[in-house]
Amino acid sequence: MIPNRKNKPMISIDEALEIVETNTPVLGAEPVPISACIGRVLAEDIFADMDLPPFDRSQMDGFAVRSVDIENAPAKLRIVGESAAGKGWDGSVNEGEAVRIMTGARVPEGADTVQKVELTEEADGYITILKAAKPENNIVAEASEITKGTAVLETGKRISDNMIATIASFGYETVRVGDRPRVKILATGSEIVDVSETPGKDQIRNSNSWSLAAFAKRINADVEILDIAQDDLDGLKATIDGALENCDLLMISGGVSVGDYDFTKPALREIGCEIFFEKVALKPGKPTVFAKRGDKLIFGLPGNPVSIAVTFFAFVRTSLLKMQGATEIRLQESKAIASHKIKAAKGRDSLLPVTLSTDDNGRRIVETLRFSGSSNFIRFALSNGLCFIERDQALKEGDKARVFELEN
Repeated sequence: MIPNRKNKPMISIDEALEIVETNTPVLGAEPVPISACIGRVLAEDIFADMDLPPFDRSQMDGFAVRSVDIENAPAKLRIVGESAAGKGWDGSVNEGEAVRIMTGARVPEGADTVQKVELTEEADGYITILKAAKPENNIVAEASEITKGTAVLETGKRISDNMIATIASFGYETVRVGDRPRVKILATGSEIVDVSETPGKDQIRNSNSWSLAAFAKRINADVEILDIAQDDLDGLKATIDGALENCDLLMISGGVSVGDYDFTKPALREIGCEIFFEKVALKPGKPTVFAKRGDKLIFGLPGNPVSIAVTFFAFVRTSLLKMQGATEIRLQESKAIASHKIKAAKGRDSLLPVTLSTDDNGRRIVETLRFSGSSNFIRFALSNGLCFIERDQALKEGDKARVFELEN
């Protein structure tokens, strides 16, 4: 193991992300039923096991005919059969004949066009086509949507609800997906009490563990919240050592700064963890720690609730998605218009919680929450995105901003 070097330099967000990605392993895979696959990451390509449509399909209720027979419409044709969805007509349409056809039904042999029922008149077993139609009118050709053997969804995609119809249509009763990361969450601090307790003097409830659990479960981690650890180096060492058993990733909130009672980094070093970085040029979230022992990853996150959220979405989320084999592991960036002046911090890039909305002209608008600091979780509850401002820079009203939309 490479010895840890204390007082590591502050690194950029991009450098930190590269380190996280490089040192995060991809876990195994498992089959799950289609009913349980939403949100999971595909560990196999999904292939079409048939052509779609599997036959020439009618787009309309009407009559399947030969286009040559209705070139000089109106044209009177004899009705010789009916083709319904799930019960096609197996004969062949000959000169002067028509087959009644329903939406989604198979177009019979011999017919090359479908005229909708609104442009026909029926009487005594005959149909009069009132308007000519070109070949392939109102017909979806066989295999025009997909051909058998084509990969329709690729390995590494996160399965969304609008993909389920595709998966089901090609017979995937079970789907192979990336394993769920086993995540443990440890809140530290003698001032922290459980959510069920009434805080005493100088105490606050543990909100960080619950927000981190919610964020991690949203991307399908298997989460366990541990008992709160007190500000005691020997106790914290033992707790972290035990927590690393039977988990893939440990999140520790608090104790990562340089105060007299910040024991997270010393504890990690003394139990043999390799610390890759411990300061990121980010506001909020400068004292973020990323470490590893064996194949176990550890994130030490700042204790303030807004810093917790920002650093989770910036770094931990990336790691958890890579573990599952996802191909898109960073927050997706887009552009929005600044509604007012927005300043960055001196010497650090900013990822500011913001509200993203759409104005009457369809423009995406970004507005900062004007919160008082990284402990203001009440204001953060109103956010739905993060806005990136480069260090020492500012956006003017009307400038384009780089934004990252947070998942619901």
